[in-house]
Amino acid sequence: MVNSVQQLVNAELNGQSRRYQWRKVPSQVTTAGYWFDLSLSPGNPVPKYWFDATPLIAKSIAQSTDGGLWHGPDTAPKQQYLRMTTAMSSSGTGLPLPLILCDYLLYYPSIDDSLTDPQVLDNTVTLPRYTDGKGVQVIAVTVAGRTGGQDFYFTYTNSDGVSGRTSQTVRQNTISAIGTIATSSLSTLGMSGNPFIGLQSGDTGVRSIESVTMLGVDVGLFSLILVKPLARTQIREQTAPVEKDYLIEASDVPEIKDDAYLGWLTCPNGSLNGVTLFGDLQVIYN
Repeated sequence: MVNSVQQLVNAELNGQSRRYQWRKVPSQVTTAGYWFDLSLSPGNPVPKYWFDATPLIAKSIAQSTDGGLWHGPDTAPKQQYLRMTTAMSSSGTGLPLPLILCDYLLYYPSIDDSLTDPQVLDNTVTLPRYTDGKGVQVIAVTVAGRTGGQDFYFTYTNSDGVSGRTSQTVRQNTISAIGTIATSSLSTLGMSGNPFIGLQSGDTGVRSIESVTMLGVDVGLFSLILVKPLARTQIREQTAPVEKDYLIEASDVPEIKDDAYLGWLTCPNGSLNGVTLFGDLQVIYN
C-alpha cells in the first residue's frame, strides 16, 4: 500500500512506471452540451459496443476481455496509481472538452425504451472491482436511437447493501448518436449536466441495479453501465496538449485496479465527428 508521496516518487525513480498512448477518432456526430462515451468510437483502443451481450443480464468488464485504455499487466501484490495524463485534439471543433476517466465495471445491455413494465435485471454476475459499490456511479449509454423526451428510473442496491433503493427519475434526450449519454444535457429542462444518474438521497454508490421502469414509450435502446470515476481533465484549445500531474495537481492519486477497463467520458462543445483525440497516461506501481 502506497501511503506517502515519497513512496510514489521512489517507485518512479526505481523504474516502476509505464506510459501508454491512446487515440480516438469518433465517427458519431456529437452535440454540444451532451456527454458522450468515447469507448464506442474507433481508434486505439478498439470500440466497445455495450449491446454485444444478452439484454438485461449483467456482464462484467475487464481489460483482459474487453480492452479499454491499456495500463499494462497486473501488478499484484503491488498497487498501481495514475501518475499523469496527457490529452490533445487535432481540431478546435468541440473544444473546450471536459474528460472524465472511469473504470467501467459492469453493464446491463439493451434496455428497451418501448416497454413500460419494469424490466427486471439479472445480477448473477457481480461487480469485479470496487465490490462494495462505494463511489460507483451509473451512466445510461444510447445504443439505438430514440425520439426522446421519455422518463425512467431504476431500483438498485446501494453501497451499504440496502436493496430497493430508487434512483432519480431522469429524462432521455433527443440525441440519437450511438454513445451519447441518454440522460445528459447542459441546457434542457429535466436533464442533467452530469453524466451520472442521481441516486436516492443519502446514497453515494451502487452495487447492482435490480430493475428499470420506463414512464413512457419510445423506440430506442440504452445500456446502463456501472463505473467508478477516477480522474478529470480538460482539453482547452487545439494549440497545446493538456498535461495533468495527479501527484502534484490533485488531492489524491487515483488507484488503477488490476484488469481495470479504463475509458473516457467527454462533454464536447460541438461535433467530434472525424476529430482525432489522442494522448497518453502514465502509471506507477509500488
